[in-house]
Amino acid sequence: MCSAEPINCFPMLMNILSNTFLRLFNSTARIRIWSEPFPTISSPELKNEFFFLSLSYMLILAAGLPPHFAVSSMEDYKVKTM
Repeated sequence: MCSAEPINCFPMLMNILSNTFLRLFNSTARIRIWSEPFPTISSPELKNEFFFLSLSYMLILAAGLPPHFAVSSMEDYKVKTM
């Protein structure tokens, strides 16, 4: 019924227990429970905006890494580190 992850199993357990108690009290109503741990993005404009924001962040991050390694190796060269 549910996977081993607690985030998926708890809502399923609550659904089973709730519906069991409703049946014990002769009710015809049913309770539906769902779990959505990560919000979904429905509009394509928002998806594109998120994609380009993430891409620009990664490009800025990637542009800063090579100078960091170059400065580190120059410092090692100055101190004559083996």
